[in-house]
Amino acid sequence: MLIVKKVLNNNVLVASHPDYDEVVLIGKGLGFGKSSGDEVGREQAEKFFVLKEESEQKQYQQLMHYIDEGFLALMNDVIELIEEKLTTRLFEHIHVALTDHLFYAIKRIKQGQAIVNPFLKETELAYPKEFKVATDIREFVYEKLDVLLPDSEIGFIALHIHSGITNRSLQDVNAHTRLISQLVDIIEQRLQIKVDRTEINYLRLVRHLHFAIERIEDEKYLDPMEALKEVLQKEYPVCYNLSWNLIKVMQQSLKKQIPEGEAVYLTLHLQRLTQN
Repeated sequence: MLIVKKVLNNNVLVASHPDYDEVVLIGKGLGFGKSSGDEVGREQAEKFFVLKEESEQKQYQQLMHYIDEGFLALMNDVIELIEEKLTTRLFEHIHVALTDHLFYAIKRIKQGQAIVNPFLKETELAYPKEFKVATDIREFVYEKLDVLLPDSEIGFIALHIHSGITNRSLQDVNAHTRLISQLVDIIEQRLQIKVDRTEINYLRLVRHLHFAIERIEDEKYLDPMEALKEVLQKEYPVCYNLSWNLIKVMQQSLKKQIPEGEAVYLTLHLQRLTQN
């Protein structure tokens, strides 16, 4: 049996759990007539999830003031669907962040407000699995609420999903996407080219930049490839020098030193773009 710690409303309560400390239990009428200290059976709840951080518990409780219970139940189905499709457990903060985001996105859509996402293509290329699941979520929401989320929202949902998988803050995930877009702009200016966003080498470049940023954040560096570096400096000086300019921008943004090995691999991607 679990012990009720806090009743959030008639259908949602917080209870102590022997393994997870505190859990949020959801079930029709589950909280009705319950008080702190009462016992409640796990089998009585239709769903439950863990919010380990006290700040997340408070934020979820605040959602109750402006989001109805039906939408909260729908969002728990959404998060279950994401976990099922990706065969992984998401970090708990997504219950607060994605619920809040979609509530206001749907509100703006009903009011006829446009939702713009300037980094949609970069998000799709950087996080293809998350983007595919976000597309499925759009269909699920349309089926349940008869509200069609625009393409721009697929990108935002994908970022929330990636944040939920990696436990990186949404602020960091957004910053990485903006950084990639900034780097591509610099490449176009310096090489005096217009990159075709549908071309395979652009896809490879964006994925490389995405993984490079994650490697740098995690301090997992590539082999320096000294022999190849000397060849590239001689054969492709423009691309090699540009790669170092890009690395300086990354260092400034990420506030971390970046080893020479990254410049070698980045030069190869830049050279592919110039060949096109």
